[in-house]
Amino acid sequence: MRVAVIVFPGSNADVDMYNAVEDIMGVPVDYVFHSENDLSNYDVILLPGGFSFGDYLRCGAVARFSPVMEEVIKAANEGKLVMGVCNGFQILTEAGLLPGVLLRNRSLKFRCTLSKLRVSSNDTAFTKDYGLDEVIDVPIAHGEGNYYCDEETLNKLKANNQIVFRYEGENPNGSMDDIAGIINERGNVLGMMPHPERAVHEWMTSDDGKRIFTSILKTWRERNGVTA
Repeated sequence: MRVAVIVFPGSNADVDMYNAVEDIMGVPVDYVFHSENDLSNYDVILLPGGFSFGDYLRCGAVARFSPVMEEVIKAANEGKLVMGVCNGFQILTEAGLLPGVLLRNRSLKFRCTLSKLRVSSNDTAFTKDYGLDEVIDVPIAHGEGNYYCDEETLNKLKANNQIVFRYEGENPNGSMDDIAGIINERGNVLGMMPHPERAVHEWMTSDDGKRIFTSILKTWRERNGVTA
């Protein structure tokens, strides 16, 4: 198993993502720059947080046209696991791999805090190590995390059990239906605003994010007949 952490100009959570993979999954992981045009050697693709290309046009709108994104789309279509966190989530929506958009926080302020999430679906490649409706603590750090979609799309997300995480208690950004993370219909592309890679050790205040990485590893092993 090999993991790619995509690096765009302005990425600032790539090191955290790399370290989480190395510490929790214990598999080979590489930084892959936005200019690359071949991801065929990777089994899992991770898009980290940050401010890709300065978010000057719109969050993720410029990064979406990076050469590597054609390969990310190809990998997703092949069924490989793809996860975008924070800015990575924004890029995935801009690329059409996930529905909806991320708008400015309702408060119009950047929020950086430990946030409570409810696991709304544990029947996914990314959440099988969680309990259904389990409440976990994962940090957020964003100014544009307000998830929005039209009513038809929201109903489809609910019907297909594609809402993976919801904010529990305080909704820090005003997102529709308290949505903090969603998955595509096929179940191999996850986007979430909170940062699980910053919650993988107890000294980080919470280690509740590490089970996303153990779930990914478990899913890959099951799919490929690899025993631990």
